[in-house]
Amino acid sequence: MLKKRLIPKFLLRDGRLVKYVRFFENERAAGNPVTTAKVYNDYGVDELIVLDIVPSEASRSRVVEIIERMSEEIFMPFTVGGGVKTLEDVNMLLRAGADKVSVNSEAVRRPEFLREAARTFGDQCMTVSIDYKRISPHHATVFIDGGREHVALDPIEWARRCEDLHCGEVLLGSIDRDGTMSGYDLDMIHQASRVLSVPLIVSGGCGSLQHAIDALEAGASAVAISSMFLFTDHSPIKLRSHLASRGLDVRSSSSSRN
Repeated sequence: MLKKRLIPKFLLRDGRLVKYVRFFENERAAGNPVTTAKVYNDYGVDELIVLDIVPSEASRSRVVEIIERMSEEIFMPFTVGGGVKTLEDVNMLLRAGADKVSVNSEAVRRPEFLREAARTFGDQCMTVSIDYKRISPHHATVFIDGGREHVALDPIEWARRCEDLHCGEVLLGSIDRDGTMSGYDLDMIHQASRVLSVPLIVSGGCGSLQHAIDALEAGASAVAISSMFLFTDHSPIKLRSHLASRGLDVRSSSSSRN
């Protein structure tokens, strides 16, 4: 069985590391992305996710520069996404140093793009990011364009379709819980983990060590964490130690430089 993973998530806006609540509220600056990545590298985190949240031609060049610098400074795998629409976009990010590329809106608009990208670069290189909101306690729907546009897709059904299109893993993010540090959407995690064969990364809501435990025990393969690592004293080392003490199968806490 694959070990459970701890994955810091970076949101970039115009090359700046930022964090919001529910995607749009209360912007907070969160430091230099390359410097912060080096800190997490020394903490020995498993991977890093970097998302350009307001993609444009100008921001793409900044992201590529940041990724090139990260690839020279850190030794952990990282996934990069935001505004990926073409095979050339995927190729550009992989050549800059990304290990995997995350696709969100374009996969919804043009599902065959995901299949083509997986066939060209390999399933293992393609992550599908799925953002969703709950419309009612028992119904959720997918949003694209950074949470700005609603589409009539159930997130679980869409995740299953993406697996059929040969994505290598799914990053499932709750817009309602994003940045709130109120805990993950455990019901959605239960549902998704029961139907998916590819790894499931969950995002949105982690604010305590117990929240991460709850998500992993609910079936997540990995937890993506932003606010808790950036704005509290809960470090990846502390979380990994706590998870191991609870019997969860995580990698040892040695630095990823070793």
